[in-house]
Amino acid sequence: MRYIAAIDQGTTSSRFMVFDMQGNVVAVAQQEHQQIFPQPGWVEHDALEIAAKVKLVTAEALIKAGLVAADIAAVGVTNQRETTVVWDRRTGRPYYNAIVWQDTRTEALVKQLNEQLGSNAWQATTGLPFATYFSSLKLKWLLDHVPGLQADAEAGHALFGNMDTWLLWKETGEHKTDVTNASRTQLMNLATLDWDDDILKILGIPRHMLPAICPSSGYFGTIQEGSFKGMNVMGMLGDQQAALVGQTCFAPGQAKNTYGTGCFMLMNTGTQAVPSQHGLLTTVAYRLGNQPAHYALEGSIAYAGSLVQWCRDNLGIISSSADIEALAASVPDNGDVYFVPAFSGLYAPYWRSDARGIVAGLTGFAQKGHLARAVLEATAYQTLDVLKAMEADSGIQLDALNVDGGMTFNNLLMQFQADMVQVPVQVPRVNETTCLGAAYAAGLAAGYWGSLADLRANHQIAKRWQPAMPLANRNALYARWQQAVEKSFGWV
Repeated sequence: MRYIAAIDQGTTSSRFMVFDMQGNVVAVAQQEHQQIFPQPGWVEHDALEIAAKVKLVTAEALIKAGLVAADIAAVGVTNQRETTVVWDRRTGRPYYNAIVWQDTRTEALVKQLNEQLGSNAWQATTGLPFATYFSSLKLKWLLDHVPGLQADAEAGHALFGNMDTWLLWKETGEHKTDVTNASRTQLMNLATLDWDDDILKILGIPRHMLPAICPSSGYFGTIQEGSFKGMNVMGMLGDQQAALVGQTCFAPGQAKNTYGTGCFMLMNTGTQAVPSQHGLLTTVAYRLGNQPAHYALEGSIAYAGSLVQWCRDNLGIISSSADIEALAASVPDNGDVYFVPAFSGLYAPYWRSDARGIVAGLTGFAQKGHLARAVLEATAYQTLDVLKAMEADSGIQLDALNVDGGMTFNNLLMQFQADMVQVPVQVPRVNETTCLGAAYAAGLAAGYWGSLADLRANHQIAKRWQPAMPLANRNALYARWQQAVEKSFGWV
């Protein structure tokens, strides 16, 4: 068994990747899936389409590389987190489309719970504030609005899961999740690593519709049919935690930032959960086998790469996402233009669901180059917002920021990011850290890798950007950004 593999089920596409012992990519296949927007603020996926695409990319990658199942030691799964699916165990069909993490239909429920129970009453237990982001209120919405679902849930017919659980059930028949995904539902107690009965009771969620919570690295099930029949799923991690593992951030204080559809920074805080006083999330980083769970502080930003796609698809100022860098580089600076991408409110560290997107500082001088630059800079400013909160919560000053994701190919953005955070920004040789982290979790459980030291030996830095902007310039730009953010509040 020469290789290890991983399924990466993301917000816009699903991928299957095969890695060798050194963490090099041996094979990859990828398929996009439909984004469904039934109403403003609503975002859905077709869970059956996603399951079919995952089967497709698995077969495609193996065929491309001339591999068979016997070549693969184990499979890991990583996934978009919080996206909520409920299906009928008798038919295998979802009761409703998957409700995506970006969806904001539960705003009224957030307001109601804050008023009835007290502001963010479950944060001490779950590490998470009341927000439209997490699975708990999406599941509550489904139980309240899908005819017959509550009765089916009570009778034991309806099963809940995030995408990891849904795909595992489709492939193996097992109804399980791992601690990292469970920690994003707002239904798990961070101290016990088990579902919280008090929260389930308040929301009217029958416990038996929830999956069993397992360590991130261990046996999850055996694939029943298709290209991988007989293969064992041995690792599972939410996508951002997978990237933390893929970046080998195993020591407290090590942090990574992933630039994808959204932007997600995680800092390993060790085996103690650190409550946030500055608008961050406390979450499980990973749990390897029977070892204690490691926790993380996380700052989630809703719009990063998707803002570039919006410029392409909705504004038409670029024809492909890669064109944004050249357009932004056509001007020497942002021309005092700031773009706050609060399309569905602002996530960390503000948690303002009443915010909406604004462009500030426009004059007759501004042109599309300034707008493109403001779009890229928005991601760097938001990352600095999160980093400042993280350092305040943890008391740890970063000495470097490990980065990954599609936007790290944008040199202009990465240099500006280094200028903003004022520490080196570094990208690893293998940039596919989300898939790699899931493969690492599976490979450790299968004995393909012997220890964390083996994984650290694979981690090589491919490129490093050093801060070059004078601090006074950086501070002036950031002060203007904060001014723009305030203008976005209170729109809804």
